[in-house]
Amino acid sequence: MGGTTVALLELGIIFLGLGLLGRIAARMGMSPVPLYLLGGLAFGHGGLIEFGGIAEFGHIASEIGVVLLLLMLGLEYTAKELVTGLGQSWPAGLADLVLSFTPGAVMALMFGWGGVGAMVLGGVTYISSSGIAAKVLTDLGRLGNRETPTVLSILVLEDLAMAVYLPILTAVLAGASFLGGLQAVGISLLVVSAVLLLALRHGHRISSWIHSPDQETFLLRLIGAALLVAGIASTLQVSAAVGSFLLGIAISGSTAENAVRVLEPLRDVFAAMFFVVFGLNTDPATIPPVLGWAVLLALATAATKMATGSWAARRSGIGRWGQLRAGTTLIARGEFSIVIAGLAVASGAIDGQLAALVTAYVMLTAVAGPVVARFAEPLVRRLVREPEIAR
Repeated sequence: MGGTTVALLELGIIFLGLGLLGRIAARMGMSPVPLYLLGGLAFGHGGLIEFGGIAEFGHIASEIGVVLLLLMLGLEYTAKELVTGLGQSWPAGLADLVLSFTPGAVMALMFGWGGVGAMVLGGVTYISSSGIAAKVLTDLGRLGNRETPTVLSILVLEDLAMAVYLPILTAVLAGASFLGGLQAVGISLLVVSAVLLLALRHGHRISSWIHSPDQETFLLRLIGAALLVAGIASTLQVSAAVGSFLLGIAISGSTAENAVRVLEPLRDVFAAMFFVVFGLNTDPATIPPVLGWAVLLALATAATKMATGSWAARRSGIGRWGQLRAGTTLIARGEFSIVIAGLAVASGAIDGQLAALVTAYVMLTAVAGPVVARFAEPLVRRLVREPEIAR
């Protein structure tokens, strides 16, 4: 069979498999991310069956998946919300950065991965999964709770931190000098600031330019703008993912609402492919040796996220049960952690063991996070014999 035929057959099997895994995850009430990673492990190097005919498509599809993930994340916020959240919640954001970045950085140094490895694994353990957190809040009916704005503020600050972190990481992984690293920091800060200012003053113009009453035209403009901005961002040494995130922030109002509606199915398809490709590039045989370390890292960073969320909620005058809910909502890691690890692995600057550790870590936290968020409060109330009251 020709290469195209093999690729089509393999893609058909993968997408059908993803559909089955997604259905299983929905019935279990969990994020599909861990199952997508498992699917990738099953069909990659060292898996049950090795699929080698989709490498080129998989690479491009996964890049588009990251762009759409970050674009959708940006659409959830307005520039005003980001600026306001930054002004009100920066102490909690700083505590979150210090507490959650440190365990990953320390473990990387223990593995002998040096400063670059510490920067990578620290970023992996720092960033919570906005997608999983949003799903937890929705599924558990907590969107109207008093602690929810605190949780969202922390997630917004993490997203802003990623807008600065990813360009710096990209420069470091590329072997940039200290001066080159400073240049990357300066460029990223300048671009982020400029886009936020542009979004605050002219967001309605950007939205009106992209908007179209015809859904096909609207979708083409939206995807075209996202890919173009991502490409320009890469040219400026700013992460393509960050570029699409900033475009999402600049789009507001009804245009943003329509964009979320039309992009969601497309985002889910390409994002699923992104997680599968990461799994395809990870040898399952490398996971058992690091599984214990992944469990230890998951426990340590679950504790740091619970401490951060609880402290931030307490600063906002929220009671102890709201503090517990805020902390547990932040436990899960997901899309951003895989993006960071993917950049590191693709650069070749980090030991391949990193991919195995991150895969195991993300699967553990993505599964355990929603479970802990659902059952922690009822369990603790039962232990202290206190009935649940209206929130």
